[in-house]
Amino acid sequence: MKILLIEDEPKTLQSLRQGLEENGFEVDIAYDGVIGKHLARKNQYQIIVTDIIMPGINGLELCKQLREEGVTTPILMLTAMGSIQEKLMGFDAGADDYLVKPFDFLELLARIKVLSKRTQIPLPNNSNILSYSNLEMNLDAHLVTRGGNKIDLTAREFALLEYLLRNQGKVISKADIAEKVWDSRFEMGTNVIEVFMTMLRKKVDKNYDTKLIHTQYGVGYVLKVEE
Repeated sequence: MKILLIEDEPKTLQSLRQGLEENGFEVDIAYDGVIGKHLARKNQYQIIVTDIIMPGINGLELCKQLREEGVTTPILMLTAMGSIQEKLMGFDAGADDYLVKPFDFLELLARIKVLSKRTQIPLPNNSNILSYSNLEMNLDAHLVTRGGNKIDLTAREFALLEYLLRNQGKVISKADIAEKVWDSRFEMGTNVIEVFMTMLRKKVDKNYDTKLIHTQYGVGYVLKVEE
């Protein structure tokens, strides 16, 4: 697996690079956001791991620019900024995951491995098209549309919506989502799933009178048409 690691602190960068390479990853490095953006546009990576506070282009702006240019590579942000508002800013910019410093290297490895794979839940007819109401997901093209209008999703949002579509009409608990979409073996914090669900709702439901993603308070979430 090839990873792009963007970090302006040399000791941290080299330590992470060494650890990742010792675990079998191929790692390209960048010391600032400008170089990181150039490499992300030029090469194919399975994961981009980036700090937020950096010279040139900060991690938030880097993530936003890459998403605007159509780069869908999963992005994991590493930062000392750990408040819920700061996490919201990261997810809003298009990040797929967020790891607060200091962190255990084993957790970083686990999160990278989770981002590198999509949860696969077999369909009875092995269809590559999932749909509900006027919402459609093409798994092969990695394309989501509603009423014929394209919806741009991050890799994590795509996986979350896929899980909802595969379980349409069924109330799904946050524990199920953590296990199936995040494959989480670590404490995710109480707001991570809520944050992603809020971001997904903005993209799927905001411009439509009929809302599809609903909260069952105290239970979980469900994809359904309101009656």
